[in-house]
Amino acid sequence: MKNVYETHSGEETEKIGFELGLKAEAGEIYCISGGLGAGKTCFTKGFARGLGVKDHITSPTFTIVNEYEGRLPLYHFDVYRLEGEDELYDIGADEYFFGNGICVIEWAETVREAIPAAAVWIGIYRDYKKDENFRRIEIGL
Repeated sequence: MKNVYETHSGEETEKIGFELGLKAEAGEIYCISGGLGAGKTCFTKGFARGLGVKDHITSPTFTIVNEYEGRLPLYHFDVYRLEGEDELYDIGADEYFFGNGICVIEWAETVREAIPAAAVWIGIYRDYKKDENFRRIEIGL
């Protein structure tokens, strides 16, 4: 079942992430896709707040994964720069995927074959024709 939301600001996008983070459970994997500037990291900031993470959330573009402590550990991946699934395995993704924390993976479509089947897919889409801040968020693709 797919849930669809429309937002008109970064704050609204964060709120959708926050609500999802409140309900997240250990071992879950959330895969976020969307173009540059779509709001993937904004969504993840809200998700982290929903988990009780107090740290400032940044995109781990160059480090690939950032780890945060909340009510459950959060592993925030940005796999944009990876060349494929093998590089994801090289950084020990299996340990993150099958651990007691929660994984949020930006640009997950680039390593789709490595993602466990139970992952929740989230698409964030912009529509400049409606509004430069408009986002359509589809959860459960």
